[in-house]
Amino acid sequence: MVPSEAVTPTPPEHGSDTERRMTIAEWVNLPEDEPGELVDGCLVEEEMPDLRHEMVVSWLLFTLRTWLGKGRGFVFASEAKFVVGARRGRKPDVSMYLPGGAVPPGVGAVRTPPDVMVEIVTPTARDARRDRVEKMPDYAGFGVRYYWIVDPALRTLEIYELGGDGRYVRALGASEGRLETIPGCGELTLDLDALWAEVDRLGPSAPGDDAAD
Repeated sequence: MVPSEAVTPTPPEHGSDTERRMTIAEWVNLPEDEPGELVDGCLVEEEMPDLRHEMVVSWLLFTLRTWLGKGRGFVFASEAKFVVGARRGRKPDVSMYLPGGAVPPGVGAVRTPPDVMVEIVTPTARDARRDRVEKMPDYAGFGVRYYWIVDPALRTLEIYELGGDGRYVRALGASEGRLETIPGCGELTLDLDALWAEVDRLGPSAPGDDAAD
């Protein structure tokens, strides 16, 4: 467990990958096979997840869905589109609405903030910056109460909670063990040792792979 500390997000930076300008409506209606998030009206390419990333996503989806139980809350994977600002749209790796809270729409972009958004860090500097720096002000401004960052390479889980001043405060940080107190999630237990054991079942990176540790 790490001490709580306020986090002041750094404003997002525009990169060379912002190529195509469009409206929120155009972004929402993109074909399913055309990826990308919307940043200041520009379509920005998404991260390229590896199987380690996808293993963490599937483990979290199963764990959270099991914890919620039948007919309680909602959990979504990475294709859900959230309108987080007038010209910004994000697609978190995992999102969750807690029981008794808001009910998201079944069709189209989502303008109702979930209680939890989760990003799984991929092993590139650009994607790490996007998850750790650029998305924080977007999710805070959208009103997401809890922002989780899972880093498979570092084997860390960080949970940030939205404060009354609109900034995220780090509420939990851990790298191992069975966590039985998860901010905002009642009796949810996260067994990080079990998560990393699942990741370890995968084979090693291919020789010469740029994404290798």
